[in-house]
Amino acid sequence: MHWLDWLVLVGTLGFIVAHGVWKTRNAATSDSYLRGGHDGRWWAVCLSVMATQASAITFLSTPGQGYANGMGFVQFYFGLPLAMLVVSFVFIPLYYRWQVYTAYEFIGKRFDRRTRLLTAGLFLIQRGLAAGITIYAPGIILSKILNWPLSWTCILTGTLVIIYTTTGGARAVGVTHKQQMAVMFAGLFIAFGLTVRSLGDHASFTESLQLAELLGRLEVIDLSWNPETRYTLWSGLIGGFFLQLAYFGTDQSQVQRYLGGESAGQARQGMLWNGVLKIPMQAFILLTGVLVFVFYLFNRPPVHWNPANVAALAAVTDSSVQTRRDEIAARQAAVSDTVRRQAAAFVAARRANDEAAATRLGPELRATLDREKTVRDEFRTLVAEAVPGAEPVDTDYVFLSYILDHLPVGIIGILLAMIFSAGMSSTSAELSALATTAVVDVWAEKRTDEQQVRVTRFATVGFGLLALGFAALFSLYDNLIQAINEIGSVFYGTLLGVFLVAFFVRWVHGTAVFIAALVAQAAILALFVLEKQGILHIAFLWYNLIAPGILVLLAMLIQAVSGRRNRAAPST
Repeated sequence: MHWLDWLVLVGTLGFIVAHGVWKTRNAATSDSYLRGGHDGRWWAVCLSVMATQASAITFLSTPGQGYANGMGFVQFYFGLPLAMLVVSFVFIPLYYRWQVYTAYEFIGKRFDRRTRLLTAGLFLIQRGLAAGITIYAPGIILSKILNWPLSWTCILTGTLVIIYTTTGGARAVGVTHKQQMAVMFAGLFIAFGLTVRSLGDHASFTESLQLAELLGRLEVIDLSWNPETRYTLWSGLIGGFFLQLAYFGTDQSQVQRYLGGESAGQARQGMLWNGVLKIPMQAFILLTGVLVFVFYLFNRPPVHWNPANVAALAAVTDSSVQTRRDEIAARQAAVSDTVRRQAAAFVAARRANDEAAATRLGPELRATLDREKTVRDEFRTLVAEAVPGAEPVDTDYVFLSYILDHLPVGIIGILLAMIFSAGMSSTSAELSALATTAVVDVWAEKRTDEQQVRVTRFATVGFGLLALGFAALFSLYDNLIQAINEIGSVFYGTLLGVFLVAFFVRWVHGTAVFIAALVAQAAILALFVLEKQGILHIAFLWYNLIAPGILVLLAMLIQAVSGRRNRAAPST
């Protein structure tokens, strides 16, 4: 990487961290360190909420999703605006009325300590795993740039995030989110604009979209009711609604962001704007990935996107492996040349208004791309067979490879700063929320303000180290953004069910909801295991509907059978 890119990257990240430390150097009270100071305006709440959700995975995996599968993933977010309405008008007023530090503190007041510990524990497990993914994602960048082992790059990036988060707590997280979101938006628009410009030598923007549509990359809506299909209109509206409601309403990493608002009204306005902006943002990122796909129709892509695997395979001394590698690479180059000719011919036919030729070329191009996919799969199989411990799945490397191989000096530094800013923003929010939950809900003791801040700092370090350990697990997934949503779906439904009972079924008490939560979580874990073993196929988004459905109905049944329905629960 050029020295100018290093200067831009280090300078941008250094400024963000230094600004955050300086602005929060006096954040010594528990309200400031654990909740962010309670003075954020609506736009700051909105930016902080978006920055927490937009991790490095957003800018690595989402373009990879767009490249490989097109725009369909955006359906995952279709339930978000509806979820924002419920969070804004149900969750936020109650949290502010009860003046809680965490969402699970509210559950303790509504039910009992046992249920509070259960919900806090579920959050700590799933968000601890997710923090591992958000550390792993930026590690991919450094491992490629510096040619270091991925494990060492995860340790380096994770350590930096731990230091930064421990310094200023929730207030530092909120302060730095403003600069991080500015870098993210700038990088996103630059990447999109330069990709469109690069395509201009071969096809206009409209022609690029026509090619993408021809090859199925612009298909946004899937009306299928098939429960095995991961992303459909219905799974997004229904399953996605419950997942987003659980994430924004019960996940402390998000609850902490809007609890730092100046008032319930400011927090509500920030969340509503998040509902307006999130889908266009995700669609824009996916479209960038789709345009990268079109770019590689006219430019030969690598046979494998992960350069570490390519280098490891080249170092294998077995001559039969080398012969097979060279043969696959030669076939992939030949197929890519055919793709380039057919794509150019399609554009020429459209410009000449030769619809007959364009119609003929469409199936031919799709068939050629299918052959190229088969060749790539052969290379992945060879990597898995010849390189012990290698992970052959390479989708998350697509956008990073494109940035490093085809964008100009200086711009590369900005785009890497975008990815690192996203990683820092989400990971710091997660570690702060994990530490706050552990200290406030699990290890709850009578402490002075100074002691509370000191214990939370130690907890932040501890969860950071735990997340580093979890980071080693996530090379097992074919796409990181799918991994983080799948892990969330395993736990979020149960969390949401508890909160739905707390808000809307006032006559149900702690014992009933605790038992129902255990049953619901066990049922989802069983579904998850059966799905992984190929015995039962239910897309993970539906877990977010199944779990709260089981929990709410079972809690009501248990409470009714217990014969204590008429004893009023604490008012919400």
